[in-house]
Amino acid sequence: MELQFFKNFDFTNFWDNDEYSRKEYTEDFPGDELITSIEQELGYKLPDSYIELMRLQNGGTPKMTCFPTSESTSWAEDHIAITGIMGIGRDKRYSIGGDLGSQFMIDEWEYPNDGVYICDCPSAGHDMILLDYSKCGRNGEPEVVHVDQEDDYRKTFLAKDFETFIKGLKDEEEFDLE
Repeated sequence: MELQFFKNFDFTNFWDNDEYSRKEYTEDFPGDELITSIEQELGYKLPDSYIELMRLQNGGTPKMTCFPTSESTSWAEDHIAITGIMGIGRDKRYSIGGDLGSQFMIDEWEYPNDGVYICDCPSAGHDMILLDYSKCGRNGEPEVVHVDQEDDYRKTFLAKDFETFIKGLKDEEEFDLE
């Protein structure tokens, strides 16, 4: 597959692919019909870079799970952490259309309906990663933000787009976890 995004990015060691990840996150590769159906259901045009990554592997847990922040969050002073990246589908619990997916977080946990929640965090629902369409509209290129349920759903800017977010993930060992 010829990549439009993620040029010069090595995915060889990107995914963890442990048993839990395969069971809870990884869906079959999404076809155009499923993508359109999920977009209509959630009300947002998914970023092309997100779709491209999901066509390489549709959801899972990356090996690099931290992203640096310029301000502190409920997770840490200088970064956030993710558990996994939700795939495009409805079959796995942690897919954007799954039982614990984006709409569930909006309906049940009262997260703001400003986009599509694409990553869960180790806090078991108390913070999430959002493709935030509040500045660009439902069909634009969303920013990636951390939404902190413990701090009145405060948003912390992470990246200008999904590709930048993925390329910016770091190993937790790069941060002082004391």
